[in-house]
Amino acid sequence: MTPSYQRWVLASRPQGRVTADNFRLENLPIPTIKEGEVLVRNHYISLDPYMRARMDDVKSYAAAQVLGETMIAGTVGVVLESKNSQYIAGDTVLAHLGWAEIGVSDGHLMRKIDVSRIPMSAYLGALGMPGMAAWYGVTQILHPTSGDTVLVSAASGAVGSVVGQLCKQRGCRVIGIAGGSEKCAYVVQDLGFDACIDYRSNNWREQLKQATPDGVDGLFENVGGAVFDAGVARMNAFGRIALCGLIAGYDGEPIPFKNMRYVLARRLSLQGFIVTEHMEYWPQGLAELTALFSAGKLRYRESIVDGLASAPEALMGLLSGKNFGKQLVKLV
Repeated sequence: MTPSYQRWVLASRPQGRVTADNFRLENLPIPTIKEGEVLVRNHYISLDPYMRARMDDVKSYAAAQVLGETMIAGTVGVVLESKNSQYIAGDTVLAHLGWAEIGVSDGHLMRKIDVSRIPMSAYLGALGMPGMAAWYGVTQILHPTSGDTVLVSAASGAVGSVVGQLCKQRGCRVIGIAGGSEKCAYVVQDLGFDACIDYRSNNWREQLKQATPDGVDGLFENVGGAVFDAGVARMNAFGRIALCGLIAGYDGEPIPFKNMRYVLARRLSLQGFIVTEHMEYWPQGLAELTALFSAGKLRYRESIVDGLASAPEALMGLLSGKNFGKQLVKLV
């Protein structure tokens, strides 16, 4: 019997919220690699909000997920076989091999990682794309200085948690917004934020006002919707906004932004960004994040589901805020 592996493909485009019917699980024979290629067994798959946007066939910063093809995702795994001079069997690699147990790469956008001191999964979170999104937004857009007040939405998530820690290390007062008392307690007690607002509470807008008596100088936005509107309303003149995500409107109809008047009246700077378009900053950013992690000054949390079969449900949970920290699928 020919050895096989499993993968998830996009079977249909969502009409509103993502459902299990949008995916199809396939069994395929393990491929024979050609010269220059590498065969990798994935150990972890990263699930991220951007995947929802890529499931729609609309004009965006990147091509839409192709129907019938392996769902896109960052991965970490171990090389099983190599016909590429840069890799040997046994290398641990960071790649983009998608929702699959096995993947083939020509080495493009793949790199070796050191797992002797750093957990493999961290390269998909705090020391990977989410960590770099946080680092870039903080250092290149928010430019926080000591004494600034910084507001971070989705504060317990893979990106927001790093944002808050970087800003605290720069002498800022940091206020988080998260969903639920457990997440808010983690943000304050474990990550060191000065306060955290539970947006599920009835009076969260009043709590936000009380937590930011001197206004907000920098806003790192991951959510959009009512949370974004409330944050912008608290901004000080000439404040900076790093727009990283709008997850509240990804899984359904987009949510309109209602407080544009504050952008004008308070002369705010608002910059959206895609961190993979700024690869020239990655060596610097990853060096700082790795140094902080090695010194015990960068904390993170993961939500891990076991087995490839769990991926669709985990993504749907991520889009509705059920995850706590970085969402991963563990395969091995």
